[in-house]
Amino acid sequence: MSTHPLQCSIEFSKKNPAVMRQMGAAIDDTPEIGEVLLSIDCFAFTANNVTYAMFGDTMHYWQFFPATDPAWGVIPVWGFATVVASAVEGIAVGERFYGYLPTATHLIVQPDRVNAGGFVDGADHRATLPAVYNQYSRCSTDPGYHPKREAEQAILRPLFFTSFLIDDFLEDNAFFGAERVILSSASSKTAYGTAFCLSQRKDVEVIGLTSPKNLDFVSSLGCYHQVLTYDEISALPPTVSSVYVDFSGNVDVRSAVHIQIADGLKYSASIGGTDWQHLGKVGDLPGPRPTLFFAPSQIKKRSGEWGSAALLNKLAAAWQLFMVPVTRADQPWLQIVRVNGVEASLAAMAEVIAGKARPEEGHVLSLTAVGH
Repeated sequence: MSTHPLQCSIEFSKKNPAVMRQMGAAIDDTPEIGEVLLSIDCFAFTANNVTYAMFGDTMHYWQFFPATDPAWGVIPVWGFATVVASAVEGIAVGERFYGYLPTATHLIVQPDRVNAGGFVDGADHRATLPAVYNQYSRCSTDPGYHPKREAEQAILRPLFFTSFLIDDFLEDNAFFGAERVILSSASSKTAYGTAFCLSQRKDVEVIGLTSPKNLDFVSSLGCYHQVLTYDEISALPPTVSSVYVDFSGNVDVRSAVHIQIADGLKYSASIGGTDWQHLGKVGDLPGPRPTLFFAPSQIKKRSGEWGSAALLNKLAAAWQLFMVPVTRADQPWLQIVRVNGVEASLAAMAEVIAGKARPEEGHVLSLTAVGH
């Protein structure tokens, strides 16, 4: 039995994701019947992945790719992988798939429900986890795939799906009677994706909150009606009924918004933890209790109401509109930063975790010496 000598993975301390370690192990390159060995070509690493780490226990993100030590975890990422060995009918060596991957060079999956569009990983430890994270799309048949847009897909597609669902959730609930939506961490990719979707509507004002260093970037996007720095929250008129969508998780910012708007706040949604060093509980606040938004719940609701195909078609249409400003020739919203090799990838992940990455940049990493 032969083994692959290049298998490695990056593990993160569950107490502090800024602490990372490289783990190496030989991997069997002759999979058992029912298994497929994937070589991970590249993956995106953004503030969204930091959120996965911060909610790793409560939202079970650590369970997808269990680490060797319970004190450590493997952060899930989105990216592309190539089949290097297959013992499953319908999946051939050399095929490429897009989906949920570990920060590693390889992944063994147990494909179930294999069809023209891809497969679901049927591994026992993933059976109770949200189905949306267990699906792998076959690049050759994925209508949303374009070989020249792999980087944008890896970085933005999972984030934009969440953005699309937040917008849909708010519209589905008539914006809880609010006239205005306030987004924190307005420079984050999920936030500006949400702002883009909201800006297509004529009946709601979109306000972005950001740090002074990101003010120019957020203002340049054009999808926010108004952009304020965090120390300008007191300028928000409390008489305008509002929804707060919290991407940062910063307790001080959340408190300031709730106190400023108070009874005018109709709904408060907690999305992520981009500012992971300032997460925490704030106790009783004026206005509604913050409610965690869980994208798979809205997917399940809309799939039941519209059907999965209709949901994906609506998403695809919104994605195509979103790609116009993201990839425009002059001042594109996203600049791709490609990083190859373990050491360079560790440095890039540390920069993102520390919140030092520039908002206009998106990192696509490959742990191998040469990316795909």
